[in-house]
Order: sequence, then C-alpha cells, then structure tokens
Amino acid sequence: MKVVVVESPAKAKTINKYLGSDYKVLASFGHVRDLPPKDGSVRPEEDFAITWEVEGRGAARIKEIAEAAKGADKLILATDPDREGEAISWHIQEELRSRKNLKSLPMERVAFNEITKRAVAEAIANPRQIDQELVDAYLARRALDYLVGFTLSPILWRKLPGSRSAGRVQSVALRIICERESEIEAFKAREFWSIEVVFKAPDGTVFTARLTHLDGKKLDKFDLPDEASAQAAAAKLRAGAPFTVANVERKTVKRNPYPPFMTSTLQQEASRKLGFGAAQTMKIAQRLYEGIDLDGETVGLITYMRTDGVTLSQDAIGAGRKLIAEQYGKEYLPDAPRIYKTVAKNAQEAHEAIRPSDLFRRPEQVKRFLRDDEFKLYDLIWKRTLASQMESAELDQVAVDIVTADKQQTLRATGSVVKFDGFLKLYQEDRDDPIDGEDENSRRLPAMKVGDQPQSQEVKPEQHFTQPPPRFSEASIIKRLEELGIGRPSTYTSILQTLEDRQYVRLEKRRLIPEDRGRLVTAFLTSFFDRYVQYGFTAALEEKLDDISGGRAQWKQVLREFWEDFSRLHQQDEETDKDTLPSMSDAVQFLDKGIGKRSIVIDVLNDMLAPHFFPNRGDGKDPRLCPACSQGELGIKLAKNGAFIGCSRYPECRYTVPLAVQTAETMDAAAAGPVELGKADDGVTPITLRKGPYGHYVQLGEGAEGEKPKRQSIPKEIVPNDVTIEQARKLLSLPRTVGDHPETKKPILAGIGRFGPYLQHDGKYKSIPKDDDVLTVGMNRAMEILSQESKGRGRGQAAPGKELGKDPASGEMVTQHEGRYGPYVKLGKVNATIPGSIEPSSLTLDQALSLISARAEKMAMDGGGKPKRGAKKAAPKKAAAAPGLSEDAAKAPKPAKKKAAAKKAPAAKKAVAKKATEKKSAA
Repeated sequence: MKVVVVESPAKAKTINKYLGSDYKVLASFGHVRDLPPKDGSVRPEEDFAITWEVEGRGAARIKEIAEAAKGADKLILATDPDREGEAISWHIQEELRSRKNLKSLPMERVAFNEITKRAVAEAIANPRQIDQELVDAYLARRALDYLVGFTLSPILWRKLPGSRSAGRVQSVALRIICERESEIEAFKAREFWSIEVVFKAPDGTVFTARLTHLDGKKLDKFDLPDEASAQAAAAKLRAGAPFTVANVERKTVKRNPYPPFMTSTLQQEASRKLGFGAAQTMKIAQRLYEGIDLDGETVGLITYMRTDGVTLSQDAIGAGRKLIAEQYGKEYLPDAPRIYKTVAKNAQEAHEAIRPSDLFRRPEQVKRFLRDDEFKLYDLIWKRTLASQMESAELDQVAVDIVTADKQQTLRATGSVVKFDGFLKLYQEDRDDPIDGEDENSRRLPAMKVGDQPQSQEVKPEQHFTQPPPRFSEASIIKRLEELGIGRPSTYTSILQTLEDRQYVRLEKRRLIPEDRGRLVTAFLTSFFDRYVQYGFTAALEEKLDDISGGRAQWKQVLREFWEDFSRLHQQDEETDKDTLPSMSDAVQFLDKGIGKRSIVIDVLNDMLAPHFFPNRGDGKDPRLCPACSQGELGIKLAKNGAFIGCSRYPECRYTVPLAVQTAETMDAAAAGPVELGKADDGVTPITLRKGPYGHYVQLGEGAEGEKPKRQSIPKEIVPNDVTIEQARKLLSLPRTVGDHPETKKPILAGIGRFGPYLQHDGKYKSIPKDDDVLTVGMNRAMEILSQESKGRGRGQAAPGKELGKDPASGEMVTQHEGRYGPYVKLGKVNATIPGSIEPSSLTLDQALSLISARAEKMAMDGGGKPKRGAKKAAPKKAAAAPGLSEDAAKAPKPAKKKAAAKKAPAAKKAVAKKATEKKSAA
C-alpha cells in the first residue's frame, strides 16, 4: 500500500479512482502547520530561527496521514505544482520525520500540471525529492512578511489608532490605488474641440472625415480650445468646396494572436468579458482543475491555474494544430507552431499556461455537465488556447486625405477591412480602455482615388473635455502589479481581498476606491517608511526571492540584509550595535522612537491629506476654517478609536465630525448645530434633532452632570428633516408597551435597537418587518409577527428573500437576502455571503449555486460548520495565517498573551528592552 497526499478532498477523490486499490489518497486541506501569530515566531537575533505550530485541523490531518503511513510502503507527496505546494509537502515531511516510527519511511515528491489519468500515472512513475531551493524561497517570503507585518502593525496601532495592519505587498498595492485617486482629485478638465465633416462619395456612400490641418498647419489636440475657434474653422470648411481627394494610402497589417492564459491574464479577461471578480475566477478555475464528473468519470478539465508561464506542452500544441486544421481549415494553421515566452523577468518558465487538459473536449460537448459560470470560464480558456496557435489576422487599412479648394484645410478619413480573419474567427480580447483610433479604423471606407470630389453634407464641430485617469478595476490593478513585478499568481486574489477586509478600499461598480482609512495608512507609510513601500524596492525584493528559488542566493543572507536596514531605519548611528541583529521587540521600539511623538504624525497627515479632506470649494472661503467658532483651523485628529476631524482651538471649541471629505454642505450643516424641534411633555425640556457619526437622532435635553441624555436614532424610513415634535416624543418614549400577551400575560414591547426596530416578549426578540412602523404597530400585528417561526439563531425571522430559482440537484429554492453583515444567498441550511466583487442586483442562479457550493465544501472541511461550545478552535487556514501581515493573509491572528522574559536582558539594553512590544492582532 502506498499513501498519496494531495491538497484538496476533491482532488483526492479523483486521483484515487485513477490509481486504484494499491493506493490510498488523503487530503491535507492546504497547510498543516503555520507560524504562530505572536511575537517571537521568527527570531532575527537567533539567525532567523522559525517556530512552526501544528494545531486544530492541521493536527487532525497530520494524525490521519501518520496513521495511514504506519503500514505503508511509501509516502508520495503530490501537493500542487507551485512554490506553496512544495512548502506544504516539506511541512508534512518535516512533521512525519519527527516521529520515530516514520523516520525511515520512503518519501517521494511528485507534481502534475493536470489531473488526468495519463498525467497522474506519468508523475507517479517519475518521482523526485523535495526541491529545497523552492522551500528556502518560501521560508524567506514567510519570514519577510512576518517581520514586516509584526513590526509595522504595532507602530501603526500606536501612532495611527484605528488602523488595522500593514504588510510588505498589500501596502504597496494600497499605495498604487491611493495615488491613482490623488491623480483623479488633482485632475483639472481641459476643453478642446474637433471638427468632422460628413461626405458623400461618388458612388453614393456616406462617410466622415476629421479636420487635421487648418490654414496649412497641422492641428494639435488643443489648437481649437473653445467654441469660437471651432466655429471659425467650421466656417472655413463650409466655404471650402469643392473638396478633392489629395492622397490615398493603403497598407496591409497583421494582428497576431494573444498568448495562452496565465493567472493574471485569466483574471483580467474573465473580469472584462464575464464580469467575474478575481476571487470568483480562481474558485471556478479550481473546480475545473480538480475535476468534473463527466458521465461517471471525474476529469480535470484544465491545467493548474496558478502560473505565470505562457508555454504549452508539445502534446497541447500538436492537438491544437490538428484541431485547427480539422475544424477551421488549413488556411487558419500557421506553417510552424507558435512558441510563447513570458515577458516578466520573474516568471517560472517551467510552469505551463492555463489550458484545457484535452483540446478535443470542446465546450459544447461538456456544457451539460457544467454550471453556467464553469462553462463560461472553460469556453474562454478553450478559445484562448486554440486561438493562440491560429494564423494571424490580416487587415487592409486605408487613409484618405481630402483638401479644400484652396488646399489650406485638410481632412482625413480612416478605415480598415478584415482581409483574413485568422484567429479573430475564434477569439478577440476585450480591453478596459480602447486603443486610440480603434473605432475609427474599424470603419469601412468607399473605394476612392486621387482627384475624386466627394460632396460635403454637414460640418459638425464637437466639444470634448480631457478625462482623468480611470480608477483601477480588479483586472487593471492585477495587470499593474504584474507589470511592476510585485506579487505572484497565487497572491493577487488575497492581496485585493485583504485590502477590502481591512476596509482600506471598497469595490464600487467594479472599480477600487480607497477609503479614508486606507489613505491615512498610505500617507503614514510613505512619510516614515517610504523606501519599503516603493514599487522598485518591492519588485527588487521579489527578484531576490526568485534568486533564492533558483539557487543564486542564500535565504538567510537575504533576510539579514533586509533586516539590518529595516530594523534600524530611524535609529541614530551612535545607538547602533552592528555586532548583533535587533530582535523584533527592539526593532519596534527603535522605529517607534525614531518617528517621534504622535503630534508629528498628525502634522504630516494634515500636510499630505489636506487637499483630500479639505478641498477648495470655489467660494473664496478657507476650506479649513472651523464652521463652529470661525477662528480655529480644522485638521485630522487621532483618538483611541481612530481618526476624526476637529478644531485646533480644542478645548475652547469642541467641534468634531467623523473623518470624511468636508464639503460646503456638511460644514454648513455642522455649523448650524442641533435643531430644536419643540419641548417635551413637561413643556420645559427641549427636544433636539442632531446628527452623529452613525446618522441622525433625537435627544431629550442635555442630561444631568456626568450622565448621558436620552437619545433615539431615527428609523431609515423617516426623512430626518421631516421629523415632527410628535414623532420625536414618540421615538423618545421607546420602548413602548404594545399590550399584554393573552397567554403569558407578559408585556409586548416595541423599540429600536442596534439592528433596527424589534418586538420583545418574554425575553425573546423579533425584528419588525420594514413595512411596519415601530411607532404604530398594534397588538394584532404584533401577535402575528411573534407567531412567525424563527429561522436560524437571529432575533427575528429572516425576510422571505428574492427567489433566484431552484437548485437542479435538490429541487429547493435558492433565495437572496440582505443580512446584518451584508447580502447573502441561501439554500436549505447553507448561507453563503455574496462577495464585494459581485453586484447583488445582477446575481444569477449559477453564481449563487457556485457560492453555496464553495460554502458547503468549507463547512464540510471544518467538520460541519460552526464549532460546538467549548470546542477547540481550528488552526488558521493556509490563506488566513497572518492577514494583513503578508499578501497571502486573509484573517487576523489572535494576539498572544505576554510572557515573562526567560532571563534578564544585559544591562546595556535594559532601557530598550523593558517596554514590551505590543501584541495586538493585525486585524
């Protein structure tokens, strides 16, 4: 018996079928051990010693693998064919080697790029040992991310309260997004005009031409800056007849096909063509890779989907050329195969591109076995792969110059005709931003020759304005990161997810917009750690990691060079001890001390972000003048729970508002202060309408000294400016007694809580539906709401939800809901969150089923969902080891409890060492 270890249970099931009864295939469920999320897991002062931890689910997997390996002849490590997969195999081998009864067990490493019977059999027949150089690169990457994250994050918490974390790669990606937003804010639109003339050719065909030369001089973009100059030019054209064709240019150009997909280009094109987010694309690709049931046989439909290579195997090229000749004809087949090479310097050329495992398995043949999103992605991959081996397209391009009678004005008409479609017959790439002139060149022009005199039909001056650079989409930020050499195929998705989870950016209409919190973090890092968030520095560090994986560098030396500079960035030369490397706690204190007081940070943030938070309003007023006292200056302030806007004359002036861009409307409203609606029932105490950080509310009086006055938030369905004194009195009277329950004789109360209007009876709560009014709901309706059966563990019954359609497998209805933590979909007992990359209003049944399936698989991996009370929490998953601390992170680790030092520090370091490093979570 031979034991094979793969990463996922779906893959284990497929491979077990291929290998037969002599093999037992187990899943590791990703990583089996990880860095403990606490200070000291990586110790620079001990030559970068690393402590690994196995617990929770990882411990259960190791135990299962060890038990199976006891009676095995051999252990075969078959994790994914990338650096992360190599590391997982290494971790498993290290853990098993530490057990006495498994030290002598033969262990081999195999890797296959596709899950097909042939590929698996070939890999098993050609085993190798673990590639230590790849493992060393992994160790260096994890140590770097840990050192940066666990050093910068505590400094952020101290100097910039409310910030979540900083990371080696995520911070650079955030900087790119924030700098683009600054470019957009600083952009000033510039007016310019163009002129087109509609002509009728001698054969009767109508076409248009654009003015290129005026008064014998070539027109630049801004040579017609306003309507007056445009109309003057138009007048010359109207008087310019007869028009004559002065020149006709014809040329044939070739367009070559695009390379096959790698991870980044697949994510980009799936976003543009299919509207898929990066995370969604990778989940679907994972299912296609791990195997789909085709008439009882589980088959991996595509090759491994985390790759930066664009090469194809000889078998794939041969199959593609044969299929092209059969399906499209020999004219679509180039004389020689097309060989692609990745442009990126850091590409892992040994990795093949993403392609179908069998090109003869056409999309239409497998469509009935696939979900809609799976079919769309497979179809995209199949077409791109086949098109990459097809003949180039040929286009006839024509440019016609037309002059006025005095030859002082020239117009140009351009167009193109597809002479031979080549690969365009099958595939054409979409683009976020069209190529200049592409629309014009795609027009077809009538046949004309020099001397022809087309008739002028209409002269059309057109006004234009320059446009700011577009915000990044998920596709374009991935492309930018790839161009800069930052990150790797396996990290792009987690980088974006981490930024959204930290609420540093938000995805709106498929565009990434930095939140104010994200801009504060970027301003802080670029001011005090600029070198370490520079694009070139981060890319150069990635190249060093590649050198490690290629055997050209030693991993601890790379760490030593980095830590020597980073840990002493703000340390004075006379304080530097060159003999030993600082510990992480020492480094945090050095850096924190070097930055200085928090007031310095506040001054820097105000200097950098004033144009954003206090934009010029165009009314001649100082945008930073306090609207309350008209004397102080508004600025960013830092408090325990985060940043806010406040007056410089505090405490004399206590004007504060939440951190947000200060517009004329918000400042005028703030200056107006509380609005008195009337008096309470006692005829004396005022009731006021106010606006706080969480919305509008009404308040009763000012409260006794040391006590908060009574307040009540205004329900969403009530417009704040329309609140009457009667409504305010009723709101302040909440919770009110609706009546006594006829059976229990206990009161039924109606009120507004943290999660909205509710009914309370006998210690139980029910949410009041949005169509009911908490101020007027009566006894009969209250009894009806309370009698409705509760679903789940929430206080109230979930709204019925939008029906998306029935699940083909179970026949149950799939519904969409708006929950406490955002939109989600539901099938039976499975609830799946709708990610920010998907617009809830456009969610399809297939997308919902995909999300539900992924959630169900995760619940199965976790042992059936939420842990029982008292149960030990599972270890962090592979992607959730140290969120925000590296680009691979997904969830924040729990802070470790502080431990007493094992021994006293040397006297020379006592002053530095006595202040312990913060152990806060990086969340």
